[in-house]
Amino acid sequence: MHKIASAGTPTPLTSPDLTADVLKRIDDRRLVVGVIGMGYVGLPLALTFADRGFTVIGFDIDVAKIEALNGGRSYIKHIDADDIARLGQCGRFRATADYDELAVVDAILVCVPTPLNPYREPDMSFIEATTRAILPRLRRGHVVSLESTTYPGTTAEFMRPILEQGELRSGRDFYLVFSPEREDPGNPIHNTASIPKVVGGDGAEALEIGCRLYGAIVPRTVATSSLATAEAVKLTENIFRSVNIALVNELKLVFSRMGIDVWEVIEAAKTKPFGFMPFYPGPGLGGHCIPIDPFYLTWKAREYGLSTRFIELAGQINTSMPLVVVQAVSDALNLRFARSLNTSRLLMLGLAYKKNVDDIRESPALELIELLEARGATVDVYDPFIAEIPSSREHQRLAGRRSVAWDLAAFAHYDAALIVTDHDGVDYAGLVSASRLVVDTRNATAACTDGRDRIVKA
Repeated sequence: MHKIASAGTPTPLTSPDLTADVLKRIDDRRLVVGVIGMGYVGLPLALTFADRGFTVIGFDIDVAKIEALNGGRSYIKHIDADDIARLGQCGRFRATADYDELAVVDAILVCVPTPLNPYREPDMSFIEATTRAILPRLRRGHVVSLESTTYPGTTAEFMRPILEQGELRSGRDFYLVFSPEREDPGNPIHNTASIPKVVGGDGAEALEIGCRLYGAIVPRTVATSSLATAEAVKLTENIFRSVNIALVNELKLVFSRMGIDVWEVIEAAKTKPFGFMPFYPGPGLGGHCIPIDPFYLTWKAREYGLSTRFIELAGQINTSMPLVVVQAVSDALNLRFARSLNTSRLLMLGLAYKKNVDDIRESPALELIELLEARGATVDVYDPFIAEIPSSREHQRLAGRRSVAWDLAAFAHYDAALIVTDHDGVDYAGLVSASRLVVDTRNATAACTDGRDRIVKA
């Protein structure tokens, strides 16, 4: 019988003196924090610890990021360069690519990617490489916390055996914690410092230290009974969103066939003060969590002889949305102008996976460009937050493609404009006025009163 929480051999408890010393160093802000991974999760976490009085070292293998951070510059639009410069100048934050410096920090927080491989199975290479980098620098009293979203059992069954390949043992010599990131890039209301942290520990001492450490920077910590439970919490949060987005995507297809606007339906339904939570359809899922995390549980469930039919169905619906959008564009061009995709010039508005950020991880826009161009269309892109498409494993062919300038006169020469990301501050009324056809996947043109006969919702 499988028992995730009890994986491995029990080890002796860490000494009370060691635990008390670590707790006091946290309270006195003498504990040095190391954050591995200076991306959308790790960088705001590092800056929050530094802002709360801790000395923080950020680690990354990307030398360009290290140089930017140590120069007081930001490469993430919603993170203020002034904050980086201020914390660097006062000596509380610096970045390095030298992993030997892990030996001088007291807490190691791991914020590395957890993508899927081409077979929709967990790609653990980043966690494994990072854990193996920690191993030779691990010392007694270290706190090691994984923040990357992953399947239940990862911290105890995957990380711990690697960290224990030396003489040190979790629960005796070091403290092993899992505390899932809850970052929402660009959210103007909720940020790292305001969102409660879920914490799981490998033993009571690790849990106490994890809660005390994160409690120093957030308003509340939520202790769980095990590492695996904390891992399951994050998956549950993102599966909840994935399933509900799939539901409204399916409703969109059904209601559209009936001549009903799903956006109007949702706006009316959300006036009910109980029993309903609004989710919105779109051109496909994007970001670092929702398109990926549900498949981690699907993969792990097979070990227990179970299939996650509901989750997998939601994944199928959501991953099919780019094809639905392509068909909608094709149908609209054919119906309005008797024109096929392979002779059409299209303007795509939005590369980011959601509005008001410069984050294109798993963005459906990239898949849409590939699909449209595979059918012969010519596609130009405009995104006020992204000047150039960066390199990615799945869409390497698109790397380096640049956003066109905002030019309503030029937009009139495209056969259709396709709204994929509903950034604020875009003149959608002007776009509709200038365009022959607008295919809107985000209801961004809802407030446009003129030219509505040129708008098709998809």
